[in-house]
Amino acid sequence: MTATSPTPAPKAPARRFAVTTRRLALRRGADRPLATTVWAPKGDGPFPLILFSHGLTADPGDYADLLSAWARAGFVVAAPAYPHTSGESGELNILDVLNQPADASYVITEVLARLKGSVDAGRVAAAGHSAGGITTIGMFSNARDKRLIAGVVLAGRQVLASPFAGTKAPLLFVHGQRDKVVGYRDGRAAYDAVPWPKALLSVTQGGHIATGAAFDVVAATTTDFWRWSLYGDATARRRLQADATRGGVATLENELS
Repeated sequence: MTATSPTPAPKAPARRFAVTTRRLALRRGADRPLATTVWAPKGDGPFPLILFSHGLTADPGDYADLLSAWARAGFVVAAPAYPHTSGESGELNILDVLNQPADASYVITEVLARLKGSVDAGRVAAAGHSAGGITTIGMFSNARDKRLIAGVVLAGRQVLASPFAGTKAPLLFVHGQRDKVVGYRDGRAAYDAVPWPKALLSVTQGGHIATGAAFDVVAATTTDFWRWSLYGDATARRRLQADATRGGVATLENELS
């Protein structure tokens, strides 16, 4: 089958970029500080924007290897530290995950305003790991952000019985089949509930966090997905299967066509 891009977009970059980082002191209201780390390609934009949400007790910097890989490929990545679930917060409140989709949408608004000219408001996506995956799913369902045109869910699941809503957007799910934190069955159920173009990368021996060869596969496959969904790169779409199954560490179910 022939894949089509979800949105018209400039040609995908043919080179890798050097990456710069900066920190934005954002705050939603009086009591929700959202210090946001931004990884950005060093080059002429505008580039697509990816909002990334971390897992419980994690920090944006914990994902630097993956997020900088995306930035090198031509994407601006903004990752807030959430006020009650990050390692920086000092006060863990798991239920506050329910407030994070609104935080994430606020950060998107602020980054688009503050980095105007460097980011493309018409090419915005969301991704997240674990609790951040739950946050990302919320942004495509009960707390739908209409600006989002694609998403990646890493080891995430649904916590509310809310259907995916709004304009269809391609989603890539990534889950370890031996994940003991968020069970593979729960991730699979979230994938099955998506009514739009979607794909599921299952890491056969993977746990909650991808490491080693599995990390390389996740980085390559997610980058292919971003290049297709945010730049319309049909070549990257055709690479998905080969990159996802490289080394035999993962399998790919693909309904993106």
